[in-house]
Amino acid sequence: MIHSLSDPLSGTPRGRTREKTPVGILISGRGSNMRALVDACEAADYPASVRLILSNDPAAPGLAWAAEQGLPTAVIDHRAFASRAAFETTLTARLMAAGVEFICLAGFMRLLTAGFVQMWRDRLLNIHPSLLPAYKGLNTHARALAAGEREHGCSVHFVVPEMDAGPIIGQASVPVLPDDTPETLAERVLTQEHKLYPACLAAVLAGHRTLEAARAAGAPHTAQLGPPG
Repeated sequence: MIHSLSDPLSGTPRGRTREKTPVGILISGRGSNMRALVDACEAADYPASVRLILSNDPAAPGLAWAAEQGLPTAVIDHRAFASRAAFETTLTARLMAAGVEFICLAGFMRLLTAGFVQMWRDRLLNIHPSLLPAYKGLNTHARALAAGEREHGCSVHFVVPEMDAGPIIGQASVPVLPDDTPETLAERVLTQEHKLYPACLAAVLAGHRTLEAARAAGAPHTAQLGPPG
């Protein structure tokens, strides 16, 4: 089940067009959530278009997939820079050169500095494989099983300088089954991630929601996110 901080998305009135927001997607690996976002952006009534797929790892499998789809890709290897700030200066320049106005982190395995986060304030989202604020960081599925959780899931949130601490836009949950392993639980959560991330991105862009509004709303309630468009 997907839960949202706000009312169901109302969509765009018939006969009225909506300009798509150019989005950059940052990945470090296979980019399965990137694929879900790309698929969503192909719909004419979805409020975003993919302007750039960028990775900090030249070997990221998601880059090859994106190139096969004809999407613009770029690599900025963080290992070539003496500091995170220097890496992020080049990262920002590349994103802006591509016309990106909004960023989605999709398995981007680099912590971002406060300066970068502030520059992209209200325009920087992340998806995390837990029901935040529980299980920030890595190995969330194994940790949830070790703790005996009965419910697990994923969260989409605005990015703030503190890791996995930004105001939550939406969450999706799955039951934890008696015979679950970290792998089986991860697979079920990932299925929900692929639905949740496009829905939350659409809700933010169409509803003009801000970090402050999400923070003021508090914990997610059970209103269902409507389809974009």
